[in-house]
Amino acid sequence: MNIAQYLDSTYLKTSNQSGLSEDETLQQVKKLTQEAIDHHIFAVMIRPDYVAEVKKMISENHSQLVVGTVIGFHEGNSPMEEKLTEAAKAIENGADELDFVINYRAYLNGDISSVENEFISCTQLCFKHNKIAKWIIEIAALNNEQVADLTKKISEWAETNFPENYLKKIFIKSSTGFFETNDGKPNGATFEGIKIMLKNAGKLPVKAAGGVRTKKDAETMIELGVKRIGTSSALSLLSDTSSSEKDY
Repeated sequence: MNIAQYLDSTYLKTSNQSGLSEDETLQQVKKLTQEAIDHHIFAVMIRPDYVAEVKKMISENHSQLVVGTVIGFHEGNSPMEEKLTEAAKAIENGADELDFVINYRAYLNGDISSVENEFISCTQLCFKHNKIAKWIIEIAALNNEQVADLTKKISEWAETNFPENYLKKIFIKSSTGFFETNDGKPNGATFEGIKIMLKNAGKLPVKAAGGVRTKKDAETMIELGVKRIGTSSALSLLSDTSSSEKDY
């Protein structure tokens, strides 16, 4: 099993979160990118501010490394127009894949139509530029029934509004890795949560993000059916050593 081809090697901490300077943060992103190139990892997942610099680095290395970025991160409650503007800029800077945080708070408040409109509009923008769209539902903020329902709704919106051959380009993703939970509960992908997502995702692929820190966990996720894994512990995972680092 070539686990590297399932991985999005991830660095999404801001300077404030890491305690590093802006330049030091950029160097961390460049280090992540070089490691991904060297180990034939499928993609890097970074903040929008670094997309242009990383694309330049990849070009200079004649690499096929895919660049993903996050939109509306990490709370997901920014207005749709802001998400569209942020996404358009990321696309202009060369992003290949865009991971949107869906407005799960609007979903929880029953404003389903605005969530649907956001999903359709942002996904249309991605497809207009031949990009991959991923939708983070933040399973740690939802109960199991809500995970199933929101996953199913996204699948239905996708199948209703986009051609079947486009559906493989719309991922449903578990987590940001930044949601604050109580009592030590996991804030990323769990086997239980991923099983629920896979059961309800229809023809859409699923991405597990956060909490996958060992090779065994990654293999189990892949065997369950996920098509991509987001992790800040990619090298540890590939070398089959467990990591105590917090994902993202």
